[in-house]
Parts: sequence; structure tokens; C-alpha cells
Amino acid sequence: MLADRPYMRNTPSFSRWSSSATLVVLVVNLAVFILQNVNHVYVQSPIERYLALSSAGLAHGYVWQLLTFQFLHWSFWHFFINSAMLFMFGRPVEMALGRGRFFEIYFFSGAMGGLLQGLLGLVFPMPFGLPTMGASAGVSGLLAMYCVLNRDQTILFMFVLPMRAWHLLIGSLMVAGFFVLVPAEPGIAHAAHLGGMLAAMGYEKWLLRRERSLFNWRPYGAIVRSRELVKTSSHKRAFWQKQNSNVTDDLPPGEFISREVDPILDKISAHGIQSLTERERRILEAARAKMSKR
Repeated sequence: MLADRPYMRNTPSFSRWSSSATLVVLVVNLAVFILQNVNHVYVQSPIERYLALSSAGLAHGYVWQLLTFQFLHWSFWHFFINSAMLFMFGRPVEMALGRGRFFEIYFFSGAMGGLLQGLLGLVFPMPFGLPTMGASAGVSGLLAMYCVLNRDQTILFMFVLPMRAWHLLIGSLMVAGFFVLVPAEPGIAHAAHLGGMLAAMGYEKWLLRRERSLFNWRPYGAIVRSRELVKTSSHKRAFWQKQNSNVTDDLPPGEFISREVDPILDKISAHGIQSLTERERRILEAARAKMSKR
């Protein structure tokens, strides 16, 4: 249904954040980081032995480490950088695809990145067999998904250098792949980063494009009937012209949805909400207003 789309919900900003999957993950990571440091100072329980990812742990059947290692961090700066990247790329992905997809992409990418790191550790114990902690595998997956959905979006790399999102993804893949082949930085889990990005790209190709999901999340419980992509015209107006707010008011609701809104939703599904023009955003606002009057 149209109302199920996250970008069509007319809710206050506080309500949106209170139900944000990105915020949930950030808060849980913060809580775990605090407990982890309290344990180091006062309890000194060897929780990392069972919760951090290690090749030895996977060999012993500790498969839960593929999930739990994503909540642990080595230091404050490790936690801070991962949290900043999670906010930067996670929130746009969640807004474009919804909470269910966000959770799937984040944890699936994290688990697959951890699995690649662990398997390489079994074969090459010295560079890859060290314990692994951190959210960077899942964050790498969110980065990859953002770049795939917004290929032509300009990003300030290191907050200074402007570059296309697709070029950022290619560069990140090359860096991670290089250090997997030439493991000169054993303290950084480049294999987990590479695995996370590849997992997200595979998710986009084999699940997202086919409108499938790993779990039966409510917004994606039913398979949406595929529609032919229809191009919508973009009428430019001079700055002195008055905006025509009645352009869609005369259409019946059913015809308005199929003729005006459906092509825009297809465009969002294919290229992300950031690709919309000003006119298309006005049409979505008109659709939201029509739904609120029901």
C-alpha cells in the first residue's frame, strides 16, 4: 500500500526518530560499549573470548559470534568512527528502503563480512586469525547499498574531496581487496569490510531488485506486482511563476495514484528518493495530503 512507504508517512520528526532502526542500532551499540568497558574495569570477565569473532571460535561452533562481534568495539575512537559512518549511510538507506530492509542489510552484511574474515583466518591464521570486533562490516554494507542506490550522488570524501558515490564504492572495494591480498595492516579487518560490501551488493542484485526479502517483514510481506517504469515529465517554470497546486486535485484518487504516484515510486525503488525532482516531491506531498483526508 502507498501508506506503507516510509517516505509517504506524515509523522513528526520526533516520532520518526523514535522508531528509527538506525537510532536503535546506535543506542544498542552505545549500551554494549558502556557495559564492555565496565566489565574491563570491574568484572574482568572474558566476554570477548565468546562474543568476539575468531577463527578458533567458529571452529568450535560459536556461530553466534557472526552476530555478537558487531556490537563490540576495541576503543572509543573505534566506536565513534563506526557510529558516525553508521549514521551517515544508515539513515538514508533506512529512509529509502524501510526499517526491515535496513536491519537485513546491516546484519546480513556484518555476518557475511565476519564469515569471510573467519574463513580466511582458518586458512591463513597469522594475518586474519586475530579476534575481530566492531560494526564496520555492517557499516561497509550500508555504504555499499547507499552508493548503489545513489550512484551519481556527490559525496564529500573525508569531508573535503567531492566525488561520486559510485566512485567511492569502487575505491573502497579496491582498498579492502588490496589489503586482503597484501595484509599489511593486521589490526584492521579488511576482509570483513570487503565481505560486507560484496554482501550488500549481492543483496541489492538478487533480493532487492526482485522484491524479495530474507524475512517476512510487514512492509515486504506481499510481493508487489512489478510495473513498467514510466517516465514522468518535468516541467520547469520561471521563478516568477506561481506554483500550480491544483494540477492533481481534479483527478480521482485511483487515477491519481496510478498515473502520477506509481511512476515516482518506481523511480524511488530504482534510484533512491534522492533522485526525485522538485515537481515529483510536490506530487508525493499532494498524495500524502489526499491520504490524510480519508
